[in-house]
Amino acid sequence: MTTSAERKLRRVVPLASAIAALLAAPMIFAADAPAAPAIQTAPIAPGALANTKFIYGGFIKMDALWSGYSEGQIANGASGSDFYVPGAIPVIAPTGTELTNGVNLHMHAKQSRFQFGTDTDTSDGKISSRFEFDLYGSSLGNDRATNTYGLQLRHAYFQYKGWLVGQTWSNFQDATSLPETADYIGQVDGVVFVRQPQVRYTVGGFSIAAENPQTTISNVLTGTQITSNNNVYPDITAAFNAKFSSGYVKFGLLVRQLRYVSRVAAPTAANPNISASTTSIAATVAGKINFGKDDLRFTVVGGSGIGRYVGLNFDNDAELNGANNEIHAITGWAAYAAYRHVWNAKGTWRSTIMGSESSYSNDLTLLNTAGTSFVNKATASGAINIFYTPIPKVDIGAEYRVAQREIESNAYKTATHPETTSGQLKRFQLTAKYSF
Repeated sequence: MTTSAERKLRRVVPLASAIAALLAAPMIFAADAPAAPAIQTAPIAPGALANTKFIYGGFIKMDALWSGYSEGQIANGASGSDFYVPGAIPVIAPTGTELTNGVNLHMHAKQSRFQFGTDTDTSDGKISSRFEFDLYGSSLGNDRATNTYGLQLRHAYFQYKGWLVGQTWSNFQDATSLPETADYIGQVDGVVFVRQPQVRYTVGGFSIAAENPQTTISNVLTGTQITSNNNVYPDITAAFNAKFSSGYVKFGLLVRQLRYVSRVAAPTAANPNISASTTSIAATVAGKINFGKDDLRFTVVGGSGIGRYVGLNFDNDAELNGANNEIHAITGWAAYAAYRHVWNAKGTWRSTIMGSESSYSNDLTLLNTAGTSFVNKATASGAINIFYTPIPKVDIGAEYRVAQREIESNAYKTATHPETTSGQLKRFQLTAKYSF
């Protein structure tokens, strides 16, 4: 019969053996532990070349805009309520009666942006690619519930040995001279602003590109705008960037074929068969000059056929005289200047004051029909803002803008509105942006 002492001894002996084995085992310290394996030992994407660096970034931006129009509100959901579009400013109503005026508030986050890219070092040089999107795409929801919007492609291109292939800013444009604004673009009236597919070659400060052609035409027979894709040749742009110690100046040249072809089964005087083309030439000077921490940014552009390239296509490139089977390039000019002042040493407080204007010489002999009442003649705007950066990558700003649009035709002058064929905009905007 097993005694109580024997039972206790049987429990203690195995425990003692385990403790002895533990003490006899070699001790492993942190310094002796093997190194952890690398989390990623190959390119992230299976198809990527070796030595590829992946880049991503962008910002989240919220805007609140209080807009007042002298001649009535624009349509709900129109792009002109999201940012300044000169051609969207209402003019006098055909009846001569006032539309609903006053101020309305619109809030959105559509300018929020995302960029993805790659940089790859090869034995034959670097190859880079960039994708960039924002939220100014078509509406997928509404202001009542979801405020959902689709992605809009901004840039999609790659670069290699001086070559750029894909979609990005036109070579005729100088994006660097755009001022710091709360608005999406800023001084739209005087800005060359086009993103489009192209093939560009750059060597030193000189660049030349073949870019996607489109022609916008005022049809004087119907009073409508024609967007023609009948071009045979690309738009040719050339630029030279001259840098100096306090800034730079960029000179640009634009040569275009303006063309329209229309074939109808039963042509009439109002709707004839048309095959017409002409050539247009324009030039621009843009730049940025530094004055210590302050700077002056500017653009001047002029010539024929600049309509699609300036002011978000404020005026058209050409006028169609279908009766004579001809199109005539519209001449015009545009300019803006913006002075940016930094208020403190750290640059956390700064302001920009800016002004811009454009004017176009439509052929008045071709504007004799009432249907051409909305042919744009001139636009001008001015704005002032202030920005504060409380912490790095966060910007808070306020901006006030006044603008005017003038149309060419006098068809809207009535007994109750004999004074003008123009409309005005006053807008106050608050913005907050976090960049990452």
